Amino acid sequence: MRYWVIPNHPVSTSMIRTALAFVATALVAAAAPAQTLNLYSARHYQTDEALYADFTKATGIKINRVDADDAGILARLKSEGSASPADVILLVDAARLWRAEQDGLFQPVKSAVLESRIPAQWRSSDAQQGSQWFGFSKRARVIVYDKLRVKAGDVDTYAKLADPKLKGMVCTRSGSHPYNLSLFGDVLAQTGDAATEKWLAGVVANMARAPKGGDTDQIKAVASGECGVALTNSYYLARLMRSANPQDKAVVEKIGVVMPDQAGAGTHVNIAGGAVARHAPHREAAVKFLEYLASDAAQQYFAGGNNEWPIVPGVALNNPALTTLGTFKTDTTSISVIGANQIKVQQMLDRVGYK
Repeated sequence: MRYWVIPNHPVSTSMIRTALAFVATALVAAAAPAQTLNLYSARHYQTDEALYADFTKATGIKINRVDADDAGILARLKSEGSASPADVILLVDAARLWRAEQDGLFQPVKSAVLESRIPAQWRSSDAQQGSQWFGFSKRARVIVYDKLRVKAGDVDTYAKLADPKLKGMVCTRSGSHPYNLSLFGDVLAQTGDAATEKWLAGVVANMARAPKGGDTDQIKAVASGECGVALTNSYYLARLMRSANPQDKAVVEKIGVVMPDQAGAGTHVNIAGGAVARHAPHREAAVKFLEYLASDAAQQYFAGGNNEWPIVPGVALNNPALTTLGTFKTDTTSISVIGANQIKVQQMLDRVGYK
């Protein structure tokens, strides 16, 4: 270290103290690490990049992100145990959120912001400890159909997917995919074991081909005539509806869409949601991030960016496709019940040969 002496220049005690205080503050600032948030995310949507960037801009908290699917994230959390650096977990299936809660991978959060903005139906509930997870966006499991071969009334309920009238027409992605497992778990809760297994067997009997691909593939297969009817999450359809690609526009022109069971229990709705990891090293930043996801600005990102319905009531829609799909009756089956049914549903799928 070098010292400088200024001859014949009087230095007061107050000046020395001020200088020392300035140096001490500079040293602390230099040593303090930048605020960070470690995010494990199953949301693989490019439109979320702006969402994360705005959070960092508003708070100064840098996001370090690990991307994987729901199952991969949960497996990683279990493997890492108490050494996990994860702060926030984002998953895209309600039953997986429930499963992670049962496995002790989350920690409860008491937040007046989250409790006031997110309806109780879309978060886990514990009046004393707080919620383990919170939903932030919604997607409906809808039915699309070939307008030339199928009438809307033929597919206005999930039950009708097993009607022999649709033999050789039904297409879905894998029955074991979380989106289908959650729907089937919902059906099980409403109709019971015997009726659900009979229905699943009827769906298999009506298939145009073995399950394959994702939801967008099912929509395009209906438009091409390979299938007459298919299940899809609403945001995949909304993407095509908003696309400027002439091929996507042609697909949308050929298909119709129904929100099933409007005269009954309502359409099955799944959620994407988040939680604070059990061993989060940056808990305060994690809670702040979840509260940000419940803000009007973030909710509009979910709608305008990835075509999901905001979970916070009253947030204005900035998405013409969602407006076109309109309002609809939502099924209210408990997420915990749907989650608990999935093991039994998987066993049924194996027995009826639903791949």
